[in-house]
Amino acid sequence: MTTNPLVSIITINYRQAAVTNELLASLREVRSPAFEVLIVDNASGEEDIARLDLSDSYVRLLRSARNLGFAGGNNLGIRQAKGEFILLLNNDTEVTPDFLTHLVATFSMYPKVGAVSPKIRYYDHPDTIQYAGFTAMNPFTLRMQAIGHKEVDSGQYDLPRYTPFAHGCAMMVPRAVIGEVGEMPESYFLYYEEHDWSTQIRRAGYQIYYQPQSLVFHKESMSVQKNSPLKTYYLNRNRILYMRRNSKGLSRWLASLYMVFVSIPKNLIQFFLARDANHWKAYLDALKWHLSPQINDPWTP
Repeated sequence: MTTNPLVSIITINYRQAAVTNELLASLREVRSPAFEVLIVDNASGEEDIARLDLSDSYVRLLRSARNLGFAGGNNLGIRQAKGEFILLLNNDTEVTPDFLTHLVATFSMYPKVGAVSPKIRYYDHPDTIQYAGFTAMNPFTLRMQAIGHKEVDSGQYDLPRYTPFAHGCAMMVPRAVIGEVGEMPESYFLYYEEHDWSTQIRRAGYQIYYQPQSLVFHKESMSVQKNSPLKTYYLNRNRILYMRRNSKGLSRWLASLYMVFVSIPKNLIQFFLARDANHWKAYLDALKWHLSPQINDPWTP
């Protein structure tokens, strides 16, 4: 690591110029290390792009002619980034002035670290934790839990430590690690891509770390929101995709059995009893995608 590394902050804008501008305003309070900001616009349209605040010299706009999704948009930014470290940062976040310093320092403190995420709290409930690391993924259900989720932060998770997965809301990866592991897998479009990427980073012999001295506030609601059909489609499609890409041997067979005999019947019955035709269709489409994967996914926004 160089003495004064450049950090490339990549954030994706999709019809949220006002939210993106609020992130940019919070980044103006960050003094070190040196950084650039790459805004990847996922085909928002001229009206939204015109509202973006591009007045700071360290901000660059990268425009995509189509919506590339989370992984594709970030990969577009990675290819144009100049930094030694790449930070993927959601546009609906606001940061603390020293958050970058602590993230970068993690790689000096723990040489085998390949990715790091900060402590994440809810913006609307700033004393409440959203993420303080993840538990291990259940090999059958392919789900895990965010440590500290919805707990009031009283310092109970203030020690840096290993975690199986970084959080896609804010994750820093050295350029050298990306060169070895590869870019974020784009076949997911939405959801599970950062889990797959974390898995590839660990598989290459690196560790993932949670760094509580770095703090980010996320504008995601604490309340449980009803899933949209789009979310139902991609979450379920991609949970199976993650299994296909990463589960092997007995674990894969057991996960498959759980899907066929527990998860799929349970979800279909729930949507049927709720008379929810839109989610029923989204779920069936998620299953059918694995029988005939399509490059031009009909659910792509």
